Amino acid sequence: MDWGMKNRFSRIIKPDSGRCVMLAVDHGYFLGPTERLENPRETIRPLLNLADSLMLTRGVLRSSVSAESNTPIVLRVSGGSSIVGEDLSKETIITSIEEAIRLNASCLALSIFVGSKYEYQTLKNLSKLVNEGEKYGIPVLAVTAVGKEMARDARYLGLACRIAAELGAHVVKTYHCLDFRKVVDGCPVPVIIAGGKKLAEREALQLTSDALRDGASGVDMGRNIWQSDNPVAMINAVRAIVHENITVNQAYDLYLNMSKMKSAMRKSPSART
Repeated sequence: MDWGMKNRFSRIIKPDSGRCVMLAVDHGYFLGPTERLENPRETIRPLLNLADSLMLTRGVLRSSVSAESNTPIVLRVSGGSSIVGEDLSKETIITSIEEAIRLNASCLALSIFVGSKYEYQTLKNLSKLVNEGEKYGIPVLAVTAVGKEMARDARYLGLACRIAAELGAHVVKTYHCLDFRKVVDGCPVPVIIAGGKKLAEREALQLTSDALRDGASGVDMGRNIWQSDNPVAMINAVRAIVHENITVNQAYDLYLNMSKMKSAMRKSPSART
């Protein structure tokens, strides 16, 4: 990596810990106004300074994030299909490298669909994006998207992650699974995990801890943070596991205590004046 690439990469994966807490708010590019992400600005505002980086599309970045923010941007640059369309795997690159530079992106994110009908197209997208990123010193995050027909097991995820790394991705986002250590060991670049569907808070914290134990370099969580009843408490609890190595029980206690404090402030007469 050259200096620019290393500098941008250090904003995503913290050099002192080798870990990250990325906040995913890019769901609308194929799901539309997802529950509790209907108004991205309101969802993002209280969480922005607590995330190591923010993963989103250019549209939401422009409309919903203050230009004064110093939180690094992981720009989602793939899309072209929707939840009601023909096939979610039929994606292309939808944002130019010049646009990403103008938006001061620290990293570019793109999905690949290994084993899908449009596997070739999405892997070609990744190769093209890596080539473009290398010209300007911008790292690429490959997301190993998994369709309903795909198995989320170590063999499949290990294949997808290795292919992403072989094609030049600098970091890979995938799902945690049984024998996840094999996935990490077979991928020569950092692997971070997706939060996936909404879980109970303690389950999501356990997922975070298990993934780190198995070699993950961090998390890219969305719904398990901003669909929580107390998103600020939840992202603080996730951060404490990732960056402070606290236990799941300690993190869950932190979540509960911060939630209670918020509830007490709401009920306090002074808080309403």
